[in-house]
Amino acid sequence: MTRIVQTRGPGIEAEHAFAAVACHDNRIVGQLGVPLSTFFRSAAKPLQLATALHALGDPQLQPEWLAVGAASHSAEPKHVGLVEAILAHWGNKVADLRCAPHPPAHDLSASAVLRAGGVFSDLHNNCSGKHAFMLAACRAQGWALDYRAADHPLQVRNRLAIALWCGAEPAVGVDGCGVPTFHLPLGAIARSWWVIAEAMRDIDQAGALADVAAPGMGRRLHTIGWAMARHSELTSGTGRLDLAVVQAAREPMAVKVGAMGLFCLALPQRRLGIAIKIETGVTDVLGPAVEAALATFAPGAWQRPEAWPWGEVRNVAGRVVGGIALQPTKA
Repeated sequence: MTRIVQTRGPGIEAEHAFAAVACHDNRIVGQLGVPLSTFFRSAAKPLQLATALHALGDPQLQPEWLAVGAASHSAEPKHVGLVEAILAHWGNKVADLRCAPHPPAHDLSASAVLRAGGVFSDLHNNCSGKHAFMLAACRAQGWALDYRAADHPLQVRNRLAIALWCGAEPAVGVDGCGVPTFHLPLGAIARSWWVIAEAMRDIDQAGALADVAAPGMGRRLHTIGWAMARHSELTSGTGRLDLAVVQAAREPMAVKVGAMGLFCLALPQRRLGIAIKIETGVTDVLGPAVEAALATFAPGAWQRPEAWPWGEVRNVAGRVVGGIALQPTKA
């Protein structure tokens, strides 16, 4: 078993087992820890966006829109502005979104809204980009605009597509933003991110993999994957781990966090998909797990920068009072 250990001063405060799986050429090529099943959560967003684009008839869109459509963004002004533009493009309003309000994950942006006398809206929900595209797809197809039910036509398409891309039939739960989320083995999640990597590498070669869900899916995932890789600041947010991983990469990669300690990567040059899960669901300790997975499955693809706060425990004054580190143990 492999674990992440959190220390505070001289003592261990918490331990977190984790698993990681790498998929290449439709097969598992490596693993760390003992893979488990988990919910896909927000790491499914590029796949859900591809389904929405299909329903929209594949409009030609700027990559920044696609990046925020696949995002768990921090609701910084650049994120909010893009979601507003997506809504307006298809004649939708903030009130039509179904993701519910919460404060921006970016503290300075949250403070700015309050100082200006504003209130938090669905725009500030980290899933508002995904929901803006889901809403647009429903309006284009004439479907019910409340798209949250598992038997809604859009969500049925999502489930069927993800089952094909993952190579496994998912169980369905409700995500934090109210739409369905999918429970799958970690290896199946890694397989879908391999499909994204293949699509990014070669649209034609990926067609046989992605187009099983619907014609043209390979091209959709190609465009989404590269939008995420080239605009990771829109898929994530200032000071966050997924953005820092892409910024320190030595080759292109699309990465995406999911709630409760899930982290997925597509590395097109290596035709590799990776899925990582912290068993306790504590996202704060993902840094060492991501570093270990990249070192094991894709050596040379990434280099830890000199400034790397994801190995530190700090108190509210900003002082380092402990650490977060990988510690192999006996099985």
